[in-house]
Amino acid sequence: MSFALLRSHSRPALAMIERQIRALSSVLAITDFSATNTTKTTEAKKNYLQQCNNSFVSTSVRKYSKKTAAPERAYNSDSDSDSDDERDTTRRSRQRKERGNSEFWRRKMRTLHGVLDVNKDGVISYDDFMLLTEKFASLGHLDMKAKNEFRDIMRTTWEQQWGEITPYNLVTVEQYLTEMHHVVNDKDLKKKVHRFLPYLYKAVDKDRSGSISLHEFKLFFRCLGLTEENAAVSFAVIDKNGDGQITLDEFVKLGKDFFVSEKESHVSRMFWGPLVDH
Repeated sequence: MSFALLRSHSRPALAMIERQIRALSSVLAITDFSATNTTKTTEAKKNYLQQCNNSFVSTSVRKYSKKTAAPERAYNSDSDSDSDDERDTTRRSRQRKERGNSEFWRRKMRTLHGVLDVNKDGVISYDDFMLLTEKFASLGHLDMKAKNEFRDIMRTTWEQQWGEITPYNLVTVEQYLTEMHHVVNDKDLKKKVHRFLPYLYKAVDKDRSGSISLHEFKLFFRCLGLTEENAAVSFAVIDKNGDGQITLDEFVKLGKDFFVSEKESHVSRMFWGPLVDH
């Protein structure tokens, strides 16, 4: 019964075993018939060994072919191309997620560079940061503690983004674009890019009501060196609900969105005034 079960499950292997048994029986029969006839015995043994060897080689070749078939198919497939495609897809996906690659975004950063260049000498320096701070502080709406905090924030912002405070540390437009591209794509730096905005807001919130009107927004633009006409146009755009007021949360969000958004239709595009042409 066991032999029948084995035969049904592995007929090729069983056939080979049967051939080997018949060959061995032949050798034993020859050996028993004439133990002294060494020549015949030797030839029989050789025949048996040759049969075993042929059987072994045939089996080994089949096993080797089965083992190498899969790797051959894998090697001849387009797996390498698939990997390249996956890498290309990942790279394109990363580029899409990366901020600051559009010309519109670059226009916004050039616009802000011009605003921060308070003395209008074509570069941003630490002196420009301090001049801007003093302009807002001089409105008289910040107490001494808020003024000192404002100065500290502007100083820290300069040091973290631009480094050493010296008269020779000057930031050109292209340097500003490069640095801000890094800032908006860095998770930690992006969280800090707008942290000075609440002080600008508090400085122009003349009546300290917690929201600023068009008149107070004009103070904001005046400190930036922009006209009241620019302020009126920008205010009309960014006041989405048309209630004539901008809360602190709205103000900060708009300022932050200006840095990170690349949608030309986004209302934050007008936060720092009209965009430069190029």
